Amino acid sequence: MRDRLIYILKHNKLIQKLYIVIMSLVFKAWGFFIKTDDKLVLFVSFMGKNFNDSPKVLYDYMQSHPEYKKYRCVWAFENPENFPELDTVKIDTPAYFNIALKAKYWITNTNIERGLKFKKKNQVYLNTWHGIALKLIGNNCPGRKDYNFDTLDYLTVSGDYDERVFKRAFNAKESSYLRCGMPRNEELWLIDDAVKNRIRKKLGIPEEKKVILYAPTWRESTDGGKSYAIKPPVHFDEWKKELGDEYIVLFRAHHQTTKVLGVEYNDFVRNASDYPDVNDLMIAADILITDYSAIAFDYSILCRPIFCYAYDYDSYLAERGTYFAIDEKYPNKSCRTETELLQRVRSVNYWTECLNTKRFRDEFVQYGVGATETCIKKIFGESK
Repeated sequence: MRDRLIYILKHNKLIQKLYIVIMSLVFKAWGFFIKTDDKLVLFVSFMGKNFNDSPKVLYDYMQSHPEYKKYRCVWAFENPENFPELDTVKIDTPAYFNIALKAKYWITNTNIERGLKFKKKNQVYLNTWHGIALKLIGNNCPGRKDYNFDTLDYLTVSGDYDERVFKRAFNAKESSYLRCGMPRNEELWLIDDAVKNRIRKKLGIPEEKKVILYAPTWRESTDGGKSYAIKPPVHFDEWKKELGDEYIVLFRAHHQTTKVLGVEYNDFVRNASDYPDVNDLMIAADILITDYSAIAFDYSILCRPIFCYAYDYDSYLAERGTYFAIDEKYPNKSCRTETELLQRVRSVNYWTECLNTKRFRDEFVQYGVGATETCIKKIFGESK
């Protein structure tokens, strides 16, 4: 029901406008009677779906540094009962909005105000966002004009490209930009072979096997927001026949995807969609296969081969759109058929593709090391 209501708010302009105006006024009035707590921090990751990503990196930093022990850190979740070890609140409830109006500090990778505008002037709001965009986002999506990040105090950017996109997509203020990259990606700049081997062992990957991470992005709902299913045209029995002697596949669905159709998991294709840390999967992988997902930019930090399996490129371009033509900017030209994809992977010149990925990274990902500490110091300043 909640996802259905969100879908309606996204796609019905009149209802959306009325909701934003009325509920923003309600919460602003409510906030007038709530005193801000200078030692309260509210965290939200992926709209309350997960305990991960940059908000978790910042939370972990605070937990490991004694000077931040005096802060109460509250996490908002759709299902807070799944996280008994944390101080939690159920998102989109009166208790959630009460915490949001009370907390001095807001940290998220999506949004805190839930499409509304009720932030008080004395609150500090950091949005790390959750990826560099290839597909159109925010107000650049067809029919969307409801994104407005002008209440943000800080918005992390990974490079010049991010700055241009965020201004167009979110009405973001240049003065809010933190030019440091996303905290979650900082470890990708710092890994070595020992870290990779440790993670491969943790994932149970045989020493003799290389790893393909297949991570397609989500597709728009076809049933009015009831579900977000994908059915990629992949035949993993063919993949195994062509690549199985050398590789195994980790399949990672996007967090927005509610169901994957037509995929059977086994010792060759492993389900990694619920694995809590996507960085582990990227670090373990020798090759990434994706489509229009931001994971391509994250993975490029590692300078390893990236293949784009854009089987529905023409229809996706018409329905959603992208900021640039894949074949002009990606490390190599996209594959439109499964046969072409398998042939390209099988005959890959690994080090040439690594150099192609480095070129791609250098254009789009200019910041990264030191992101976590930069964010913490900007948020809390001398107030800690």
